[in-house]
Amino acid sequence: MALLSGIERKTGWLMAEQSGAERPYRMRSLLGRSHWDADRLRDEVRDYVVEALGDEDGVLIVDETGFVKKGDRSAGVARQYSGTVGRIENSQIGVFLAYASRYGQAVVDRRLYLPESWAKDRARCARASIPETVEFAAKPKMARAMFEAALDAGVPCAYVLGDAVYGADSSLRRMLEAREQPYVLAVRGAHFMRRGGDRLFEETSPEEMAGEFEPDDWACHAAGEGAKGPRLYEWARIRRPWTSKGGFEHSLLVRRTRSTSGEKAYYLVFAPPGSSLAELAAVAGLRWAIEECFERAKDDLGLDHCEARSWHGWPPWHSSRSYRLLARILIFPPTQKPFIIAWSLWRRRHQAAATICHYKRYRHLQL
Repeated sequence: MALLSGIERKTGWLMAEQSGAERPYRMRSLLGRSHWDADRLRDEVRDYVVEALGDEDGVLIVDETGFVKKGDRSAGVARQYSGTVGRIENSQIGVFLAYASRYGQAVVDRRLYLPESWAKDRARCARASIPETVEFAAKPKMARAMFEAALDAGVPCAYVLGDAVYGADSSLRRMLEAREQPYVLAVRGAHFMRRGGDRLFEETSPEEMAGEFEPDDWACHAAGEGAKGPRLYEWARIRRPWTSKGGFEHSLLVRRTRSTSGEKAYYLVFAPPGSSLAELAAVAGLRWAIEECFERAKDDLGLDHCEARSWHGWPPWHSSRSYRLLARILIFPPTQKPFIIAWSLWRRRHQAAATICHYKRYRHLQL
């Protein structure tokens, strides 16, 4: 209930006050020390999402987001690149899997990225309650595990989508191809490729191949709806000279802006036979649905307000569909006078204790 309230930050203190508790300790214990089966909750959320949003034309999308931190005790925190702020920061990185269809979108799985420096320091892992079975795994490997879990659970999925971090991973692509699961995965312009056919061993890149397009090869298609109407780009495709046993086609998809800059984006495609360029362009544009999940979860539910430091306290569950339904419940925080006075006294005692500790530390540093 506190997550759905209008409080500015969804911290343990404020959520405890919002829920009617006289002290924050029980809320802190629930968030950081309680033992609960996060994977079972994941399965329940995923089943609910499939029931509410499931569609044969739905897509699974993988992406990561960062959670900036100040200390060094939170599980997995390290100085690493965070796309949230666009630079290297002291942060946690979460890899998320979202499901999107014509009915809406929601997050259905998550993994906390554990840097290699953490995985090698088992004493530090123990202090953060990280299980001994948890080892270092690259982000594409984590994505592969989440895709496999979702597909094994029967999530209806027409395409799998991801950015260049995941598109560059050949093992992820091979796993999807073995399952005959179509995908549209972004890659960088310098991504290593083979031309195939008579020039099988000749090295090339998406950027080099895109430079060989003729003007007539480009066609204008929408990559979905934007705030000001359809998001129009110019698209072109090169079919790769091999197919799977089921007839699925490999191709390189290129998107170009219609502005004078002509900026390009590149995608590796594994699609059913007969897939049109307009269809692939629309599918590629669906990747931004997970960004909407992140934005709404952070703005409305405090996805990045989590203060729990332990491993099992990190996984935040925010299903856009479920909180739309639950948001209909009116939440009225208690306003009784004794409740307000109790919280006021607790805050003053906590502030006084923090001030004393601060000055003790300051005097010690001066000595």
